[in-house]
Amino acid sequence: MTDRISLRRTLGLARWNAVLLTRNRLAAVYAVVLPLLPLLLLLAGDRGAEATGAGAVVTMFLVTALFPVYYNVLAQFVNRRDELVLKRMRTGEVRDAELVASIALPGVLCALVLTALAVPIAAALGQSLPVNPLLYAVTAVLAVVMFTAFAYWTAAWTRSAEAAQLTSMPIIVLASLGPLASSMPEMSERLRDALSLTPGAAMADLVRIGWFGLDGPGADQATLSFAETWGQAGQPLAVMAVWAWIAITLARRSMRWEPRG
Repeated sequence: MTDRISLRRTLGLARWNAVLLTRNRLAAVYAVVLPLLPLLLLLAGDRGAEATGAGAVVTMFLVTALFPVYYNVLAQFVNRRDELVLKRMRTGEVRDAELVASIALPGVLCALVLTALAVPIAAALGQSLPVNPLLYAVTAVLAVVMFTAFAYWTAAWTRSAEAAQLTSMPIIVLASLGPLASSMPEMSERLRDALSLTPGAAMADLVRIGWFGLDGPGADQATLSFAETWGQAGQPLAVMAVWAWIAITLARRSMRWEPRG
C-alpha cells in the first residue's frame, strides 16, 4: 500500500537532514555546544548544592528545548518549504508524516542525547544523580514533543528563514518567562501561580522535582523521595501535557507545505 509510512524512508530523510544541519557550523554549535554551556554554572558557588545545580540544569534544559528542537525544526522546515523541496517530495511516494518526522528527528535526538549527557557531566561536577530518573526522562520526552509541535505551528506564519528570528520570539518568551517562578521565590503568589501554568515553568518544576527532589520554588535542599516526586509532579506534568496537546492541535490545523503566494 502506498499510504503506509516507511520507517526506512523516514530514517533516510532524517539522515539527510542531519547532514545538512552539521554542514551549517553555526546551527551545529547552537544545537550541540550552546545547550551544555549552562552546566559551567556548576563550577560556581557551593559544589553539589541543590539550588546551584537546579538553576544550571533548568537553564540547560530550556536552551536544549529551544535551540536543537524548536528553532532548528522551525528554520529547517521553512527553508525546505521556501525552496519547494517539500512540494516536490510530496508529489512522489514520501508521506507527509515522514517529512514531518524526518525534519524533527535530528534535533529531537540531539536534545535527548544532551539531556542524558547532562547527568554524568553534572555528577562529575559534584551534583547528585537524579532522585527520579524516570520522571526526568518523561520530562525530556514531553519537552521535545511540545516544542517540535510549536515549531511546526510557528512555521505556518513564518514567511522565510530570516523571519523566523522574529516569529519565534513569542514562544521563546513564553518558555523563558516560566522559570522565573522557580528562580524568584519572593515573587507574589498570584504571579507565581500564573507563571506556573506556562510550559517553561512546568518544565522547570519537573526538572527540580525529578532530579533534585526540591519541593516548591523556594526550596534549596532535597526533601522529596522517589515516591514523593510523583505526587509533587502531578500538576506540572498535566500542564506540560495540555500544552503539548495544544501545540500539536495548532500545528496540524495550520500546516503549510508551500510558500505564501
